[in-house]
Amino acid sequence: MNARPDPILIEVPEALETERLLIAAPQPGIGPLMSVAINESLAHLSPWMPWAQQATSFEESEAVVRRQRADFILRKDLAYQIYDRHPEGRRLLGGTGLHRFDWDVRRFEIGYWVRSSAQGQGYVSEAVLALTKMAFEQLRARRVEIRMDDTNLRSRAVAERCGFELEGILRNDGLNPAGEPRDTRVYSRIA
Repeated sequence: MNARPDPILIEVPEALETERLLIAAPQPGIGPLMSVAINESLAHLSPWMPWAQQATSFEESEAVVRRQRADFILRKDLAYQIYDRHPEGRRLLGGTGLHRFDWDVRRFEIGYWVRSSAQGQGYVSEAVLALTKMAFEQLRARRVEIRMDDTNLRSRAVAERCGFELEGILRNDGLNPAGEPRDTRVYSRIA
């Protein structure tokens, strides 16, 4: 009998480094940094992200980060924060992670966001490529997906730039943050 390993025993990197970025698992104490990044970016995040509909306090963001940390340890969700590796001090640029996964199939979905002042600089693509590589090489992924609202052109561009192929559009697959039906684009890469 081939028992599947308990996901909590699966080794998942706490941090990934790229040329310009540190992609790090959530750590208590970064709530204020997260709050500032989200609040700066509400106008461009709110059409796509249900969690970015109103300003967040330091305490609310800290609670989110601590839940993310707990889920990371339990291997229920693998959220990461994206920081620049600037020598004069790190700045929180956004978030990414592996979500809605299936350990048996080894299927993962990458999500991402970046603060307004860091848009258009290639940070998200750099983070997505690093996370994709880690998923295939270290977590033995068979499939990595990126899903987004069909009208989210910036997100589509990231998936395409990172070598993900459009598999299809799921019509009326969900609701956008305004509660209206949305179509979902599904991109993937397979091992």
